[in-house]
Amino acid sequence: MEEKRPGQIDEAEAKGSAQDQDKDPLVVIVGPTAVGKTKVAIELALRLGGEVVTADSMQVYKGLDIGTDKPTAAERKGVPHHLIDIVEPDQRFNVAQYQKLAHETIQEVHRRGKLPILSGGTGLYVKAVLDEFLFPDEGADYALRAALQKEAKERGPEWLHQRLAEIDPLTARRLHPNDVRRVIRAIEVYETTGKPLSQHLETAGRSEPRYRTAMIGLTRPRPVLYQRINQRVDRQINSGLVEEVRRLMQQYGDLPVARQALGYKEIAAYLRGETSFERAVELLKRNTRRYAKRQFTWFRRDPRIVWFDLEKLAPFERAVDILEAFIRRELS
Repeated sequence: MEEKRPGQIDEAEAKGSAQDQDKDPLVVIVGPTAVGKTKVAIELALRLGGEVVTADSMQVYKGLDIGTDKPTAAERKGVPHHLIDIVEPDQRFNVAQYQKLAHETIQEVHRRGKLPILSGGTGLYVKAVLDEFLFPDEGADYALRAALQKEAKERGPEWLHQRLAEIDPLTARRLHPNDVRRVIRAIEVYETTGKPLSQHLETAGRSEPRYRTAMIGLTRPRPVLYQRINQRVDRQINSGLVEEVRRLMQQYGDLPVARQALGYKEIAAYLRGETSFERAVELLKRNTRRYAKRQFTWFRRDPRIVWFDLEKLAPFERAVDILEAFIRRELS
């Protein structure tokens, strides 16, 4: 099947677009970590009169600045950024809370006559906004979660993953056995709702879209992306990542909620004396590359996303010109 060119729509999509004209517009920018989403989103916001709504599950936490690569005030160039620094590192925050805040924020941006630009690499957060997907958080069972964590520790992650495979094979195939946190969450969803997570996702995929969207996926050749990841980690280290993690651990203990964030768990292990500094940095680079690969896998499943290779579109100004033209066409 011929791949759809940027801006190209078929007859069915044209009919759908006509029906969506009464919906509020939303630009969505996704892609793997370190691809350049933040810079692109800011430049497009300047050109289109937009404001950025961040879709990053770790940038919501206060104090996690260097490791999550939050844009500085200077880098934001005056563009308002929303849903950054809204939660303390020891507080629980989930996709249900994010969904509610994101919809409220997008509505506020529209009321100001601005264009909301949803930008980030947390696929579940993006899906929650676009497809009304929602974890049934009202039924969260923290006692069950603690029991599952204990089982994972005593019996191993593979045993827990096999338990998930028995009740939700589709989700089990998607999750790595070592991704214990998400494996536990998937089991919890089944136990508290009686339906597997994959069924929730399937239902969400049939929901009526709330917004008229232009969805952009940013990519680069894998060797280039991996080089950018390695360079970013080096920059984070030089910018004081170790000191940031040490300060957070002193203030909040062992980062009980946000400790799964890339950069924090690796550096925390070094600060606890569990590994060497060199090994911690090596693991951070490796884990970030693996995370980027998982992000690609997640976003590639969404046929609504039109992908743009930033290397092929270089230089940067030309890339933004093309992306701006694409957005104007999609939302016109």
